[in-house]
Amino acid sequence: MDSRIDLNLLVALEALLAERNVTRAARRLHLSQPALSAQLARLRGMFGDPLLLPTARGMVPTRRALELEEPLRRALEGVRGVVAAGASFDPAAARLTVSIAGSDYSQVALLLPLLRALAVEAPGITLAWRTLDAAALMAQMERGEIDLALMTPETAPERLRIRPLCQERYVAILRRDHPLAAEGLDLDRYCALDHVMVSPQGGGLVGPADAALAAHGRRRRVALSAPGFLVVPEIIAASDMVALVPERIARLQAGRLALFEPPVPVPGFTIAMVWHDRGDAHPALRWLRARLRAQTDAP
Repeated sequence: MDSRIDLNLLVALEALLAERNVTRAARRLHLSQPALSAQLARLRGMFGDPLLLPTARGMVPTRRALELEEPLRRALEGVRGVVAAGASFDPAAARLTVSIAGSDYSQVALLLPLLRALAVEAPGITLAWRTLDAAALMAQMERGEIDLALMTPETAPERLRIRPLCQERYVAILRRDHPLAAEGLDLDRYCALDHVMVSPQGGGLVGPADAALAAHGRRRRVALSAPGFLVVPEIIAASDMVALVPERIARLQAGRLALFEPPVPVPGFTIAMVWHDRGDAHPALRWLRARLRAQTDAP
């Protein structure tokens, strides 16, 4: 093998092994497909191995390619760390895309305010919001597909870095002109209403409010189970039902809704920032994490 190694070829190989697809890898590297195909041809000559073989569903790495994958990732991360450690970062001049995974709650309550801030402070940073898949998150971060996740700490993979970001609490909501809006919600009125609840996995009819009610010997009737929080204020604003939602979501719709303390205490939840070691020292990602902390007054 030639001792004069082109680092760009190794970066190309890393992307090809991660994506198993020339088109996706080219998009990731901001190259044309013919340009990346030419680099793959050079890599095959460099290693004396086909490296990736075409199939009907993409490309399959050879045994030699699989042997190279992890040492290559570690070596390139080392290079990136050296460069990032000495780099200064000017958010106003930055030009990059940051991929952030989160629930619909996180996207509206946390990422929407961040987007507004970036428009002023770092207009060249593009946010790519992705739906959180906790089971796939570790692999996605290892491949560089996701830079940051916003999630509850207890659901985060243990090998990722975790830093609490904010604490959220639940409030009860009715439409503003609901017959009970002026009277308030005591326990009897609350239990007498039809309820909307959120079941992120879909179809669930029991949540934190049910455990809180059971401790007082009470039950509620769930009339609708929704897969996410964002649709709930819309449903409440157009019906006589009641719901418990995170306060940050409710405040966004305060003009159409009446907000109340739940008649029984319902535990809230913590949202944390979660990231991989590969992005820990990156100046732009460090700045972005600090910006999120400042936005939520996190220590």
